[in-house]
Amino acid sequence: MQELTIIINFPGGIISPGSLYNILAAATRCNVKYVRFGLRQQLYLDIISYNLETFTKALDLLDIEYAINENEHPNIVSSYPAEEIFVRNSWLTEGVYKDILDDMDFKPRLKVNICDSKQSFTTLLTGNINWVASPSAEHYWHLIIRFPKTNVVYEWDQLCYTNNIAKLTKEIEKLITTRDEEFIDNKNADGPKLFSLLHTKDYILKPAENQAPFALFNLPYYEGLNRYNNKYWLGIYRRDELFKVAFLKKLCSLCTDTKLGQICCTSWKSIIVKGIEEKDKQLWNSLLEEFDINMRHAANELNFQIEDNCPQSLELKSYLVKHLSIDDTRTFGICIGIKTRKKSEIFSSILIRKRYLINLGLFRLLPVYDIFKGKRF
Repeated sequence: MQELTIIINFPGGIISPGSLYNILAAATRCNVKYVRFGLRQQLYLDIISYNLETFTKALDLLDIEYAINENEHPNIVSSYPAEEIFVRNSWLTEGVYKDILDDMDFKPRLKVNICDSKQSFTTLLTGNINWVASPSAEHYWHLIIRFPKTNVVYEWDQLCYTNNIAKLTKEIEKLITTRDEEFIDNKNADGPKLFSLLHTKDYILKPAENQAPFALFNLPYYEGLNRYNNKYWLGIYRRDELFKVAFLKKLCSLCTDTKLGQICCTSWKSIIVKGIEEKDKQLWNSLLEEFDINMRHAANELNFQIEDNCPQSLELKSYLVKHLSIDDTRTFGICIGIKTRKKSEIFSSILIRKRYLINLGLFRLLPVYDIFKGKRF
């Protein structure tokens, strides 16, 4: 028996409770007990091969797109989960996020990020095509390209209007993917050359007076039942990254019963439910009690980013968290990343990277760990 991983994208990290419930109901019929959320705000399910056809047929009937084992179309990441609870007084509202996502009439092959510059909860530059909302020019966006499979970053000297983001993203992706020798896995990728090829007359643009601002990294405490604007938001983190299907099904039903139209999944492999009314607070507490969901994880555990679907990284994280706790180490304002695979992209201010001293074809011997720090750390 072979175990296969199903990947389902939720653009912007926005999930319909009804849609998620239907996915989980199909998973239940295939004896799936747990699911996971990924760094790019997507859902991972492990399916035994003999159940694959049953499950994928159910997804097809639900008109839900999916990938098996590898995802050729990375999810569009957004900072929407932080909107209203971690970001205040911004022109970038729920409606603006959803307008942009609705305009995306294609499935990107490159990684696209859509983020508010006033937050650091969703990292800005983990995509290839990174849109950063201007804090001073309403409905205009900075554009920063991180060329695929390189560390080459280029920021455009123009701001783009909100309504043109989807169309411009599509054109840029086409240029990069059709000129892959110039722009993919090329440490000499030329940003000005890429932008000289654009049909700029097709877009509403204006010169950028300053470079995109970056909020100082400060990870908010993203779990627990917390009050905001006379309502509550609930953040749920799981140490082993596993969410019980039975729990999530009941969570979706409770969202429906209390008229909450969406769930958010975050870049920290957690979920957030916003807009909980005071009168419904006890219902949510009861749900957490029923499934014994713990809400008291230490910050030095929450401040980690590790690769998706990687038990080895998770084991190392657990080891490090144990020693950070024993030593009572302060981790405020930093993110510790763990990387064990080539070309994987992990946000961090401290990066732990595994490599092997000897590589002989399929054989790799003598593993060691390198520790890096960010330039501004």
